[in-house]
Amino acid sequence: MAAVVAIDAGTTGIRCVAYDTDGSGYLTHSYRELTQHFPRPGWVEHDPMEIWDLVRATLTDVAANLASARQAITCIGITNQRETVVAWDRARGLPLARAIVWQDRRTAPYCDRLREAGHLDAVRSTTGLMLDPYFSASKMGWLLDEGGIEASPRLALGTVDSWICWNLTGGPDLGVHVTDPSNASRTMLFDIARRRWSEEMCGLFGIPRSALADVAPSSGRFGVTAAGMAGDLPSGIPVSGIAGDQAAALFGQACFAAGATKATYGTGSFVLMNAGAACPEPAEGVLTSVAWELGSSGALGADRVAYALEGAVFATGAAIQWLRDGLGIIADPSEVGPLAASIGSTEGVYFVPAFTGLGCPWWDPYARGILFGITRGSGRAHIARAVVESIAYQVRDAVDAMSTVVGGLSAPLRADGGAAVMDLLLQIQADQLQSVVQRSAAGESTALGAAWLAGLAEGVWTSLDELTTMWRSDLEIEPAVSMSAANQGHRGWLRAVERARAWAPSEPAL
Repeated sequence: MAAVVAIDAGTTGIRCVAYDTDGSGYLTHSYRELTQHFPRPGWVEHDPMEIWDLVRATLTDVAANLASARQAITCIGITNQRETVVAWDRARGLPLARAIVWQDRRTAPYCDRLREAGHLDAVRSTTGLMLDPYFSASKMGWLLDEGGIEASPRLALGTVDSWICWNLTGGPDLGVHVTDPSNASRTMLFDIARRRWSEEMCGLFGIPRSALADVAPSSGRFGVTAAGMAGDLPSGIPVSGIAGDQAAALFGQACFAAGATKATYGTGSFVLMNAGAACPEPAEGVLTSVAWELGSSGALGADRVAYALEGAVFATGAAIQWLRDGLGIIADPSEVGPLAASIGSTEGVYFVPAFTGLGCPWWDPYARGILFGITRGSGRAHIARAVVESIAYQVRDAVDAMSTVVGGLSAPLRADGGAAVMDLLLQIQADQLQSVVQRSAAGESTALGAAWLAGLAEGVWTSLDELTTMWRSDLEIEPAVSMSAANQGHRGWLRAVERARAWAPSEPAL
């Protein structure tokens, strides 16, 4: 019996999942939480060695479980938090600094200066992104400037997928420094129309092209595992799929047709819509990225490239964690849903979780979090429900921004991610969108997408049509209130957002 393994290197933890060849459920899995470092306000960092150690630990667990069941690993897929930057020495195999996480806002003043200098239009037209510290380029530039890292021939700069794949395929001993278009297109250094690194953007941010990874199709063989990388994991296992977490989730939700849309409720919430095989023009407040590029093997059809429109929400699970760790309102994230559902309304309480600024459609790195509308009668349940509602409101804002481009949702919204287990959240979401919401039965669509990409490359599955027949939902929710009722709550939310915006306009350059 064979298995396809996915390594899911997320923001808050590392998960390894093994799927059988029907792709619908997992055979075994392992998870480890990742330490979050906050050295200064607005700074968020990870330890790259801890990331790799946790990948090894979870992969070792899964490989051992499969071996005891006499199941072999056919191939491995990797999915990851996207814009987070790792810098390492290729000769020594060691990181040169902590990883700067996608949530980190230290480069906001630098992005402001580039915008004021008139570079926004070039960035938008070339990369499909906003001039925002969210993306990798300014983080890389900071490491080479303020971080004191030397731009030597031994320097490797990459996203987390590159760091993992390099280690998995041998590290200093012939490890491959690679990435895929879905990750490359989140760096602000990638020409998404030509699907190659942009010399203009590399020059603008001062990034040596030699330090960047080679870009290969998302579904295709990147390399093979080296001996001793993870427990008794054999050498020679193909690493055959790589995609950024949100692109992988779009793939795992079987959103293969133009217009198909998913929302992943993780540390942040990310709404992606398949925009088809042609690169769209930049749209106000919305990001454009490469969703995936499929390799040349197999009967996959003519359109091997898919682009995506995206709305990024920075704090979803992070807001729930704050209820636990910052306020002590809950002891476990699983408590937030029942607590929020214990009342029928927030009674005018709104929460804007702008811990590190606001994403789509505002793109305001100087926004800060706010609790608004508290009265003497407000309690734990009101705050918990306001947090849940803030997630749905932010996803609505992202969909509304996309609707100016495509004219609204053309199909049900497919939901996944940790917070999607809350039926209350999905009901509020359906109400706010006035659209059906379907929850994926797979739960971890991100890992499933990475497994599907790898298995597709190695012939485990032969077509997108085959994968489509394997997708299942476990819940379908229709709107329960009128549009006017939904709009009333949303108007209050927008008032709160306006008060949260530009709260820290004089953040100093660091």
